[in-house]
Amino acid sequence: MMTPDATPDRLDLPDIGLGTYGLRGSEGVSAIVSAIELGYSLVDTAVNYDNEEEVGEAVRRADVPRDDVLVCSKIPGRHHAHDDAITSTRASLERLGLDRLDLHLIHWPNPSVGLYREAWRALVAMREQGLVRDIGVSNFTAQHLHEIIDDTGVVPLVNQVELHPYFPQAELRAVHDDLGIRTESWSPLAKRAVFDEAPIRAAARSHGVTPGQVVLRWHRHLGALPIPKSGSPARQAENLDLDGFSLTDDEVAAITALGRPDGRLFDGDPRLHEER
Repeated sequence: MMTPDATPDRLDLPDIGLGTYGLRGSEGVSAIVSAIELGYSLVDTAVNYDNEEEVGEAVRRADVPRDDVLVCSKIPGRHHAHDDAITSTRASLERLGLDRLDLHLIHWPNPSVGLYREAWRALVAMREQGLVRDIGVSNFTAQHLHEIIDDTGVVPLVNQVELHPYFPQAELRAVHDDLGIRTESWSPLAKRAVFDEAPIRAAARSHGVTPGQVVLRWHRHLGALPIPKSGSPARQAENLDLDGFSLTDDEVAAITALGRPDGRLFDGDPRLHEER
């Protein structure tokens, strides 16, 4: 086992980011420009979202300095071999039209293939070379995290995982806290399926906010960084407007209690799920 990474200058992440899955074409570019100009400083994409070109165009078009926008992308399962991961990252940069990625992740571990450790070593090398500023993973279990840390001594900055009131991931969040990994939440609003739940409706009435704002504030109370996707400027602004209220401990506990064993939105158990 190597000594854990002690690099002091890890990337400083915001409290919320913009998910871009499904934002494509000119409408997608316009939506991402809107979000950046409203104040989103983290934009999340992936090779398999097929919209890196749109994200790069939006970053260039937005009236915000490039250094004020963190761009994150992800290496797909078919590119986990060490050299393939590096080639994949360079191709992402070409599609984005950027000279660096601020944050780059392994999208899924694909354990049956068993090359995620190679992909992680490639990310470590690319960080050292300055091709990416910081590195992390997505959909990794505690076992996967310990394996890559033991292998390289480098702790991922983030683990981006499915996390919402139906699937609050308490055990994995505790592992992240122990290791010093920031929890990122994909599908943080559970596709709005949780909005009619009584604890969320009650908190929204109590604080004079929307159910979506309640759920995003719940993520903040957990210490997680949600990345909701929205193409609507009004909804984007609403999702950012979380500082005027705070949930009580009882409200947080009631929302967390909505969690259930089958709370995943699809059959995406990272111990079994395979991504191309």
